[in-house]
Amino acid sequence: MSGPGITDAVRADFYACLAGADEGGALELADRLLTSGVSAEDVLLELVSPAQIEVGARWESGEWTVAQEHAATHVSRQVVDAVASAARSTTRFPSGTGSQGHVLVACSDGEWHILPSHILAAVLRLHGFHVRPLGGSVSPYELLSDVQQSGPDVVAISCTLPGNLPLAYRQIEACRWAGVPVMAGGPGFGPGGVWADTLGADLYAADARSGAEALRRHWPPVLRGESSVQPGAVEAYAQLVRRRPVLERLAHTPCEPFPGLRGRSAEEEHVESEEHVESAELLGRLLDALAAAVFVDDARVFTGQLDFARRYLATRSVDPRCLVVMTDALADRLRGSPRALDKLAAGRRTLVEQDGSRRPS
Repeated sequence: MSGPGITDAVRADFYACLAGADEGGALELADRLLTSGVSAEDVLLELVSPAQIEVGARWESGEWTVAQEHAATHVSRQVVDAVASAARSTTRFPSGTGSQGHVLVACSDGEWHILPSHILAAVLRLHGFHVRPLGGSVSPYELLSDVQQSGPDVVAISCTLPGNLPLAYRQIEACRWAGVPVMAGGPGFGPGGVWADTLGADLYAADARSGAEALRRHWPPVLRGESSVQPGAVEAYAQLVRRRPVLERLAHTPCEPFPGLRGRSAEEEHVESEEHVESAELLGRLLDALAAAVFVDDARVFTGQLDFARRYLATRSVDPRCLVVMTDALADRLRGSPRALDKLAAGRRTLVEQDGSRRPS
């Protein structure tokens, strides 16, 4: 439910600020909301977060470039900082043991979508927790070192991309070795946090508000999660990682969107080169998702990313049927890996069902 004062018109004004990279306008709008009595938590979760989701959707649809998405995200982060700073000077922290809790907030290894963890840190502070944010892409070694030095009561790990699940698993295991419970959050952990359970996280929160509520409800946090990742899946995952260079070439070739730029203007070449790089990164994420699907033994990790890739390519005038060719090429190369073949077959079925694709003769 939206907070008082956060109307559709307000959302439209804030989104216009993001679209125009208008940092001053966005900060002024947020300040007006706080002054009018809207809570800082509502500004963060009912205004900034939904607007950022729309920013991502505009990039996915091809309406926005990566540069536009980055500029908008920068504005959102400045707003989060300003709102959190203003709230700290006026908020009376809730009483109770939880208000003295120490939470270390980090993104999963390989995760550079930092804003969700930034919002989580701000909301946890509003609830009276002492928060130590580590930022994006924290390795298990860095995380373990900081846990040992700072002594948090709980570690909160944010993951947006399911392809990073195997790396998040190593972070969770490092925390378990140190005796510190983990709260997982973010869409990367799957619907309802299903893959957070698979990896052995002790708590799961769908968003920052539920994360704060979960910690206060389950305070003090305790180690109770147990990983269900199978040794065979770990070995199959490791094999995919070792074969990554060859698999990358197989994945990229069928979906090469711009095989030649000769005869283009300099501006057209720049735009198409940028889109080429984006497509290459996207297809690399598909390989990450395939490996992660094998790791957690759930085809949905791969099929979900494949569906995203299909939409992404279609909006950029790249025939998404190339993904069928790609899955077939990967399956041919991975004939000795039944776990990978199972996930590839599920992905191919999904593509055929969605687009009526057929393998070219």
